Amino acid sequence: MMPDTASAVAAIRARTKRAPNIAVILGSGLGALAREVTDGSRIAYGDLPGFQKSTAPGHAGELVVGTVSGRDVAIMNGRVHYYEGYDIATIGFPVRVLGAWGVRTMIITNACGGLNPAFKAGDLMVINDHINFMGVNPLRGPNDDRLGPRFVDMVGTYTEELRELAHKVDGDLREGVYIAVAGPNYETPAELRMMRGFGADAVGMSTVPEVLVARHLGMRILGIATVTDMATGIPGQIEHVTAESVLEVANRAGKRLGELIKGVIAKL
Repeated sequence: MMPDTASAVAAIRARTKRAPNIAVILGSGLGALAREVTDGSRIAYGDLPGFQKSTAPGHAGELVVGTVSGRDVAIMNGRVHYYEGYDIATIGFPVRVLGAWGVRTMIITNACGGLNPAFKAGDLMVINDHINFMGVNPLRGPNDDRLGPRFVDMVGTYTEELRELAHKVDGDLREGVYIAVAGPNYETPAELRMMRGFGADAVGMSTVPEVLVARHLGMRILGIATVTDMATGIPGQIEHVTAESVLEVANRAGKRLGELIKGVIAKL
């Protein structure tokens, strides 16, 4: 049974006096920003009821609470994924905790494969919409009307104001649709061509569960996907992808992503 959010919020408050209204989720290999937090408290997920430690490479598994660009911010340095065997509600639980703690703006990042042939590895893509192709949904089950509506409107999920702000901070960002799959295998060329036909610009194995929970709670959402490889599925352009190569590109892009997030936070 999932612990209630109150227990996790109490555990956070026992370790920090800060009460940020901004939170960031850092994806695979994108943890550089967490090292730049000043006056930070680091709380291992194992010390927070209901939080699970990621078994995926490039995910530290800690909540870092401190100052970024002069603002109090909570950073999830790593996340858990559906492919690790966790229940879909477990993946969304940390966002529920952050919401109960008072967070109202979520910046959610990931490493992804680029489907749009105009993209290249190392690009950053602002997410303007998504396709949930995971076959699961963290909002399934009894609804708590105190948290959000039974049937959630998804139009405008990725806050336009935050997307525009991101483009002002970094003028060379891509923008597009993110499609989420269950994983853990990388997609077949035929699947990639199908997804591109759906209108997706990038594919990954995360983000959408957290976005659904954040939307249910009425949060403002900025999604940023780091294109770590090109996954077009086009004959003659097919690449073999490894976890190591994904992390290598994500690590290289981490500094630019960190500067983007810091710039956005400074302007919020």
